Amino acid sequence: MTDYMTSFAFAGSVSVLSLMAVPAVADIIHADDVIAQFSLCVGNDCVNGENFGSDTIRLKENNLRIHFDDTSSSGSFPNVDWRITANDQANGGDNYFSVSDATNNRTIFKLESNAPSNSLYVSSEGRVATGTSSPVLDFHAVNGNTPGLRLEQDGSSGFASRIWDIAANETNFFVRDVNDGSNLPFRIRAGAGNNAMYIGDDGSVGIGTQSPDEKLHVESGNIFARNSDKVNITLDNTSDTSPDFRIQLKDSVRFSYVGSGAIEMELDTSGNLKLAGGLVTTGGGGACTDADPCDAVFDPAVYEVPSIESHAQAMWEGGYLPAVGPTRRDEPINMTVKMLRMLNELEHAHIYIEQLHHRVASLESRVDGVVKQ
Repeated sequence: MTDYMTSFAFAGSVSVLSLMAVPAVADIIHADDVIAQFSLCVGNDCVNGENFGSDTIRLKENNLRIHFDDTSSSGSFPNVDWRITANDQANGGDNYFSVSDATNNRTIFKLESNAPSNSLYVSSEGRVATGTSSPVLDFHAVNGNTPGLRLEQDGSSGFASRIWDIAANETNFFVRDVNDGSNLPFRIRAGAGNNAMYIGDDGSVGIGTQSPDEKLHVESGNIFARNSDKVNITLDNTSDTSPDFRIQLKDSVRFSYVGSGAIEMELDTSGNLKLAGGLVTTGGGGACTDADPCDAVFDPAVYEVPSIESHAQAMWEGGYLPAVGPTRRDEPINMTVKMLRMLNELEHAHIYIEQLHHRVASLESRVDGVVKQ
């Protein structure tokens, strides 16, 4: 037994079985380096003349395990044991390769047999890939049908269970709410335009623009709102105590202050507009010009009032009041312009009434003079 206390140096392949050819009465303890210059086979099924092929170390038996037993026992030195396992021990068990935290009995890393090539690939740049050996970005997933990522909260920390999927295919990129009927609350269709949706660093949202001017900015597009019942848009100014304003669509478009219990303005399907209050116009639309200066008709320095005769001639020849202009059937009417020019004509009329009054008074005075003679 003294030979076992010397250094082993093997010039060829070594089988543990060959070392054990002579029946042993105890474990072999060797207090020096063991060097095998070729291959090494360990396990009950190693044979003399083992064909190693290109293998340097081979584990060969029906239960394959490598155990790393850290015997540190003092201070704060790390001492967790680790185990590399190949396949389950039980009949009908799984085929896999795994790395386990043996101390805490946790399988941390596991590869099942028959997994596709490049199931997990780390490139020289540190990029991680699944399904490809040529990752383009930090994480690159390749699959023949809808590559995706599942985010599952399993309830182990006391929070409600929830599952979300993030995936993409030839149709769209989407987020799926698995718990609620696999609804897709967020989806981007393939071919969506540049800046289809943009969120700025201030929280502003741009649709079709990367420079939103407001919290919601829609560039070169329309806004469509749909609901099975009422469609409401509420405008709430949180900086003061003014009431919220609501636009509502059901069988008509209604404008109201929230909580007032009234409809301040309503537009029905026939185009009729109802107002709970008065209508105030800013006077825009070109109603008051140098030619039709509204109240300026009373200022001779600005406006020369046409004579009754010339005004009447223009009225009958045109078929409309000169200042008001034509009002034809089935043509849109600018109410601001019409109202202000009607006021212009009304002012003309009062000036003409005054002129006629002076004429009548002059005639009456002349008649009175003739009668007195």
